[in-house]
Amino acid sequence: MRHPIFARVYEKLSVQMDRAGAAEHRRTLVAGLHGRVIEVGAGNGLMFAHYPATVTEVLAVEPEPRLRATAEAAARSAPVPIRVIDGVADALPAGDGEFDAAVTAFVLCTVPDQPAALAEIRRALRPGGQLRFLEHVRAERPGALRRAQKIADATLWPLLLGGCHTSRDTVAAITAAGFTLDHLDRFPFPPNGPTSPASPHSRGVATLPSGGLR
Repeated sequence: MRHPIFARVYEKLSVQMDRAGAAEHRRTLVAGLHGRVIEVGAGNGLMFAHYPATVTEVLAVEPEPRLRATAEAAARSAPVPIRVIDGVADALPAGDGEFDAAVTAFVLCTVPDQPAALAEIRRALRPGGQLRFLEHVRAERPGALRRAQKIADATLWPLLLGGCHTSRDTVAAITAAGFTLDHLDRFPFPPNGPTSPASPHSRGVATLPSGGLR
């Protein structure tokens, strides 16, 4: 899955976002994780530096070749063992119930089939496993911003930004996939503007019920 122009743009944009505060959100996102983790859509590996020592292994899945190569380089200096592999969200290279947690950061906006990706994440988690997510999402309330998101998604936004969609109700999709929402923070990013269709963000924790697949 090649997006060479977007990959170059994302490499620069993601670093700027981290400097604007996204790095702290990444750190909070993975705090307290333990055991085996699958990171879906690892991008250029900016999450890697934030994994706590209680994580025994990260399987980082990234389909874009340029970003995957950058992630492989980042993995070599990560504080925990990280294996970067090729793969897509709706067909994860993982066994059933193999992981204690899954992490997505700025990914569920771009996957072609969000329900399929969430079903695969659920399949790869053990019963009681966690999904940690950091995503830009649909505006919480109807109004001008939500209308702007729909317009953006219907025009050039997804084409220019690697398939990104701004109007997805990702939190609702996570609960619809069978996860129990444990914690959710909503916030604008960047915190001091400017406002754009991608401004509304959510960071949260959701758990797969201990009964596993229903």
